[in-house]
Amino acid sequence: MLKNLTIVVLASLFLSSCLKGTDAGDMCNYDPCQFKASNNEIQAVQTYLTNNNIEAVQHCSGMFYKIENAGTGTTPGVCSSITVNYVGSLTNGNKFDESSAHGGPQTFILRQVVAGWQNGVPLIKEGGRIRLFIPPSLGYGNREMPAQTGYSGIPAGSILIFDVELKQVR
Repeated sequence: MLKNLTIVVLASLFLSSCLKGTDAGDMCNYDPCQFKASNNEIQAVQTYLTNNNIEAVQHCSGMFYKIENAGTGTTPGVCSSITVNYVGSLTNGNKFDESSAHGGPQTFILRQVVAGWQNGVPLIKEGGRIRLFIPPSLGYGNREMPAQTGYSGIPAGSILIFDVELKQVR
């Protein structure tokens, strides 16, 4: 019994020492301007927007956005749990995912999704809607994402377009 208690105490001390400097507060202090897309990627998004007569605002990270509705509820942080309706598409119009394909609104921890979402979704409040134009390095980068049933895949180096409706923040 004493041996088991000693093991539990030592394990607890070891684990707590590993957590120093990595508390949730540190992970939640996120600077959305820390990483910026390359000039080539930013220019590619600007060209798409210009060619399609879309007015959007450039974020300090190099993604672009258009707020459709600012919302009136809680503003999410990168450590927030968010519930959203969304549609993801490519610049050719092909959809690669949407929340309705998964049974309706989806819930994510914001820090666990692509950087473009981490930067863009906090620009609105609960009840808001935003369209994000995400350069590759703030999306899936040079990774090819396989197609889901009924949707296109995502070629490596793709600009992502997301329509996001922020339903709830926790």
